[in-house]
Amino acid sequence: MEISITRTTTPKQKPTDQSKLGFGNYYTDHMFLMNYDEGQGWHDPRIVPYAPIPLDPASMCLHYAQEVFEGLKAYRTKDGGILMFRPDQNMARLNRSNERLCIPLIDEKFAIEAMKQLVLVDEDWIPTADGTSLYIRPFIFAVDPHVGVHPAKHLIFCIILSPVGAYYPEGLNPVKIYVEQKYVRAVRGGMGFTKTGGNYAASLKAQAEADKEGYAQVLWLDGVERKYVEEVGAMNIFFVIDGEVVTPSLEGSILGGITRMSCIDILRSWGLKVSERKLAVDELIAASDAGKLDEAFGSGTAAVISPVGELKYGDKIMPINGGKIGPISQRLYDTLTGIQWGKIEDTFGWTYKIK
Repeated sequence: MEISITRTTTPKQKPTDQSKLGFGNYYTDHMFLMNYDEGQGWHDPRIVPYAPIPLDPASMCLHYAQEVFEGLKAYRTKDGGILMFRPDQNMARLNRSNERLCIPLIDEKFAIEAMKQLVLVDEDWIPTADGTSLYIRPFIFAVDPHVGVHPAKHLIFCIILSPVGAYYPEGLNPVKIYVEQKYVRAVRGGMGFTKTGGNYAASLKAQAEADKEGYAQVLWLDGVERKYVEEVGAMNIFFVIDGEVVTPSLEGSILGGITRMSCIDILRSWGLKVSERKLAVDELIAASDAGKLDEAFGSGTAAVISPVGELKYGDKIMPINGGKIGPISQRLYDTLTGIQWGKIEDTFGWTYKIK
């Protein structure tokens, strides 16, 4: 399919201070749209001026939450080039989410081409300050005007772009994490492994309560036994215990992060022991008490690497590495961002050159 392009005649004012971009505050001049209609399939791919999308009040996405999304970034290199990081993995994961939510699969290579063309149309929006990037948000949602629970027959695939800085105001400074004991986010057999809005809606109550106690994120426990750590609200989680890097295994209730898999590959390439396994919160407490909980960090597209300086479980406070970023966390951040911005050689073949 050929992508038609209609350029805006009223471009927006771009942010002037890139140090104050924040995350998700600004959106570029254009967006990508493509429709799905039963019997016709995906059709009419187009890049158009960024604008509200008309929805019937009975649109099924508003009532039954049949929607999925992804998140990745485009990076401006020092020589003026533009890179994306592992977009093939994001589109493969989007289709895994699609399959679980009864959404028609997309052509992954075409979706990457759509992102590429949209980024090139709005390339002047890619920030150049250190640590900044252009966030890419592809998403699909049901638009059937029907109040009735069944898989949608009409959907929209949309891609929007946002120039961003650091996800956390703290930047690379360690964040404080609250271990959730009351609420449950996901269970095996559910949708925890997908990237769908319902998973995030389920996290809001616990996040609000963590905020009140001064904690940046929630660390979820498994939904059955409430004893094994799973993931943080917006990140996968890693712990360095007595020299071993441990991350919860993917068993259907955890999102398989693109940054997570990249961290594992990099760590193993350094010769470090990395274990994907069940990890009980009691094991973390014991390691902390024994002085063997060396580091903890989250991984995700938005923050890349987010070091953890403290865990709170009930009344138990576990400081980690004196509240400072650890050497493994720092080295991972430097390596990942170095590859993403084209500052160091990509020996893994992960970067996708747009320009």
